[in-house]
Amino acid sequence: MFLSGLFLTTVLAVANALYSSSDDVINLTPANFESKVMNSDEVWFVEFYAPWCGHCQQLAPAWKKAATALKGVVKVAAVDANEHNSLGGKYGVRGFPTIKIFGLNKNSPEDYNGARSADGIVNAALDHARKLVQSKMSGKSGSGGGSRSGGGSGGSGNQEDVIELTDSNFESLVINSDDVWLVEFYAPWCGHCKRLAPEWKKAATELKGKVKVGALDADQHKHMAQMYQIQGFPTIKWFASGVKRGPQDAHDYDGSRDASGIVAFALDKVSENIPPPEIKQLLNDESVKEACDEQPICVISFLPHILDSQAAGRNKYINILKELGEKYKKKLWGWIWSEAAAQMDIEQALEVGGFGYPALVAINAKKAKYVLMRGAFTKEGIDEFLRAIAVGRGRTAPLRNEKIPKATKVDAWDGKDGQLPVEDDNDDTVADVDDKKKKTEL
Repeated sequence: MFLSGLFLTTVLAVANALYSSSDDVINLTPANFESKVMNSDEVWFVEFYAPWCGHCQQLAPAWKKAATALKGVVKVAAVDANEHNSLGGKYGVRGFPTIKIFGLNKNSPEDYNGARSADGIVNAALDHARKLVQSKMSGKSGSGGGSRSGGGSGGSGNQEDVIELTDSNFESLVINSDDVWLVEFYAPWCGHCKRLAPEWKKAATELKGKVKVGALDADQHKHMAQMYQIQGFPTIKWFASGVKRGPQDAHDYDGSRDASGIVAFALDKVSENIPPPEIKQLLNDESVKEACDEQPICVISFLPHILDSQAAGRNKYINILKELGEKYKKKLWGWIWSEAAAQMDIEQALEVGGFGYPALVAINAKKAKYVLMRGAFTKEGIDEFLRAIAVGRGRTAPLRNEKIPKATKVDAWDGKDGQLPVEDDNDDTVADVDDKKKKTEL
């Protein structure tokens, strides 16, 4: 009876869990929290949830999507605080869902108060990952993180973080891996290799858990050196994430030979795997907050009324925005659109309308400034405008009252053509006019 009750309890617990083993969300418990999170040198985003919580259920799809996008960069995890209330209590969890960020100082996690969307979570996570790397590059070490034997802290790097590659393990470790790899081909007698060694070691430590950093002694393991046509030392190759077929998927590294340059290059390659931003409709204040308050820049487009463009025309504009969202995805900007005249307070504050529709504005909400695009709403015209924004050029104007006006709540577009209002069959206007005309003639 006891065993059957225990079995039933286990089944119910599994059935009620929001995240399964097939998800990229890591399930945490009091038994593994210390070893996985507290003894880790990586950034962890941890959600404390209850299976019965409606807000937790709504967050789950975005949390899973963010976990998949951040895999190999930032750890995304979840704690069933209903079952493990001691763990929730330890971190002051008073409501669900509560999201904690365990970064450089694991003993002092931060609260996440950003947008509860996959884009918002991913952007915040990447920001914390960069901060962690920058802190380590400056020689700072976290409190509560795990130590690594046989080497120094993040300031000097750890030789054990450089993966030793050979002719026999290269294929299994690099080619058959889904990770981004940086590989140094070196010779022990090479002076340039000796000068690179401390920088390579330091970069490997900073990139641990995000990018694989390896080294192959090309003097000893000549097969791989010949396969990758290594003709000088040191030679650095990088391999993108995903499927790798062999030498054709190895790319020459042409960046700087210092740790900071190597780390920046590697993180840039990781960010290329981030999914493009969603081009969402501006429906309410939450839409503005998600796109603008949580991002460095938000791009707002004001598209013609549906009766002026119909579905085909509107989708054409949205597809242009999607293409450019893909191109500029590493900038981590927010992208939203509104129908012309649907958000008049916002349009007036941004001086939209004087040049007609469609129109486009880039906003820096933190600096309370915006730039109105005055060129053509074409892929080329918008691209030219965004390139200028990306390098800090463009004639900015201050936001009135230093904030974006409150948005009007509107219905989401159903994706269909616009329809003119249907005339009332009981409209007697024409009949009344005819009757009056007859009386006048009489």
